[in-house]
Amino acid sequence: MSKDISEKKPDELVKKNTEIVQSLIKGLNVIKAFNQQRPTMTLSEVASVTGFTRAATRRFLLTLVREGYAKQTGKLFSLTAKVLDLGFAYLSTLDIWHNAKPLMTTLVDQLNESCSAAVLDDFDVVYVARVATTKRIMSITLTVGTRLPAFATSMGRVLLADMPLPALEHFLSHCKVEKFTEHTLTKKSALLTEIAKVKRQGYSLVEQELEIALTSISVPVHNGAGEVIAALNVSTHMSQTARQQIFEVILPALQQCARQVERLG
Repeated sequence: MSKDISEKKPDELVKKNTEIVQSLIKGLNVIKAFNQQRPTMTLSEVASVTGFTRAATRRFLLTLVREGYAKQTGKLFSLTAKVLDLGFAYLSTLDIWHNAKPLMTTLVDQLNESCSAAVLDDFDVVYVARVATTKRIMSITLTVGTRLPAFATSMGRVLLADMPLPALEHFLSHCKVEKFTEHTLTKKSALLTEIAKVKRQGYSLVEQELEIALTSISVPVHNGAGEVIAALNVSTHMSQTARQQIFEVILPALQQCARQVERLG
């Protein structure tokens, strides 16, 4: 089994760093500088967000424009749909989620609530599949590729519950813990206790920690070796769904859907 980066010796990391292409990292950071709040930016704004010099930023932006990943309109730069190719190249390797879509759709039709699947990436969960209803459950639009903080989400806690304790403690010590609502768990001890509970019970229920009135319940999805490869969830508003219904109706249906998805792997 490969060593966790936190367990490697400093000289091992230095050796690895000599093989890193820094310009590629910087180019990716330029892409990531654009988001929902900053869909278009000037060269100076991109340089400010990334911390790169104007000259370096200009080279990165013009390269992205030439390759079709960005476009320039006057002084403004923005990403193009071609950037999606980078994400779909990964998603295309996950046949399980393409095949799971009908199962998730059936669950959504049964519950009239949205269903999503996510994997852990660094300190976030990243949505790899989603079937939505017409209900709007969050202030942001959730789509494939959306990232949310793992520590404050039910899918994140399901995925974190599969970590060995030393890796989990390292994660919680280094992730950015933010208080999104008055209900958000931010103390490391409280998060460790909650994640241990998730591991014991086999599901995670997060109530109003990410947004007020938003409740999400998630279960793990395992591969053939019994490893947790993703989390599957249903989100709803507490005002619309009684807590009793979450446990009596939603959770059993969600668990059944997860078992069906697992058989696709």
